[in-house]
Amino acid sequence: MEALARIAKVAAAAGASAADAKNNAAAGSAGFAYGLAAIGPGIGIGLIFGSAIESMARQPESAGMVRTTMFLGIAFTEALALIGFVVFILLKYA
Repeated sequence: MEALARIAKVAAAAGASAADAKNNAAAGSAGFAYGLAAIGPGIGIGLIFGSAIESMARQPESAGMVRTTMFLGIAFTEALALIGFVVFILLKYA
């Protein structure tokens, strides 16, 4: 957050208007928010893969069903990241 404050100060010192400074701050905040929104799905997908690999190693005969369920779980988890991206776009351009 300190970096964003420095960027805002440099922009203000360079003669940027208050509206430009506000837009820069909003874009930085929205990007930071999307970064936080992407952490959860990343951890979730890692847990899904780890559990699926462990399950397939324990019972190889059920690998087909586990793989199908794994891909469904990944799709639902990735939807959270896409929702975060849409919110990021809405905050930036609203």
